[in-house]
Amino acid sequence: MRIAVVGPTYPFRGGIAHYTTLLVRHLRMAGHITFFYSFTRQYPAWLFPGRSDRDPSSVPLRVECEYLLDPINPLTWWRLVRRVRSERPDLLLLQWWVPYWTPSLTVISSLLKRPPATKIAMICHNVLPHDGGGVIDRRLAWTVLRRADALIVHSELDRYRARALMPHAKIVKAFLPTYEPVINEVAVAGLPALRAEWQVPDRRRILLFFGFVRPYKGLEYLIQALAHARSQIDVHLLVVGEIWGSLAYYQRYAAEFGVADAITFVNRYVPNEELPPIFAAADVVVLPYVSATQSAVVQLALGFGKPVITTNVGGLPEVVQDGVNGLIVPPQDAMALAQAIVRYFQADLGPILTANIQAATAERAESWPRLVAIITELARELNGVTA
Repeated sequence: MRIAVVGPTYPFRGGIAHYTTLLVRHLRMAGHITFFYSFTRQYPAWLFPGRSDRDPSSVPLRVECEYLLDPINPLTWWRLVRRVRSERPDLLLLQWWVPYWTPSLTVISSLLKRPPATKIAMICHNVLPHDGGGVIDRRLAWTVLRRADALIVHSELDRYRARALMPHAKIVKAFLPTYEPVINEVAVAGLPALRAEWQVPDRRRILLFFGFVRPYKGLEYLIQALAHARSQIDVHLLVVGEIWGSLAYYQRYAAEFGVADAITFVNRYVPNEELPPIFAAADVVVLPYVSATQSAVVQLALGFGKPVITTNVGGLPEVVQDGVNGLIVPPQDAMALAQAIVRYFQADLGPILTANIQAATAERAESWPRLVAIITELARELNGVTA
């Protein structure tokens, strides 16, 4: 089939850029004629909360694409519409995750629904934003998503949210695929150097909090939990990811709980080539989210064979199975989180959970072909094509 995709890719960074790139790659591997259109820029510099939205990786994940769209330049919206119409795709896949995209996606999808209408499916990485969900956010999401012929979501929570916004919409749920293609072989040779750089004693266990640091990620609760856990086990917290806010705030928070000497902050976006030694150094990945739909970090951790301790929010329990590939605790409960961390080490759960993760490698490898099959079936159904 002929499928067009609009979304971020290299040189832009982050999980959604990786997702879109891998999706296009697997669509093409499956034999679909796939047109990929990306951005000339995503955000103006004054609006982006981080240092840069560009990927610093020396070996980035990339596929062939056309860079056409600037979300704050309406002339490029028209250019994209003309380009899509000229290719006559059976299905156009648009990415949705924050209300910032409302103007451009509303205009683009509205123009493409004029005869001869293009069939549109919107992939909802988040139906509503992590830090929002109020009346305005819901209205903006409804404004865009109602123009799609179908929505693809990656968690039960987002399916509920989409259904609440649009009771009669066609909504398809597909589990978030693995991010293993992003990573290379684990470079254990880098561990001693990293431990020295982080000033972590050789015998101290390492907890890894990975990804952008934002309020909904719940880092404060992990810092509190660390204070409780240290009374029973010798652990060190490694926080790796750009802090969208104040590093000093978290440093003062750690000092207040007496754990400043047991936390290392790596306050920057980590390029792909640095992922293997960082995850190899960790004994367990801890993600104490206050809210979430799903998490690319969970998929990345599992790809590295690392168990995950996380919270019972959003779609996280759909991926992290308590006692199978990780542990689940209530959100915003530092004591429960501390008890899970202590239990993980004292009961020596690491080898068991890691073995379960490794046993599911083949199943994870099929996650992208499953998503491609869902998209293929959706394109056929929307176009009235029988198998």
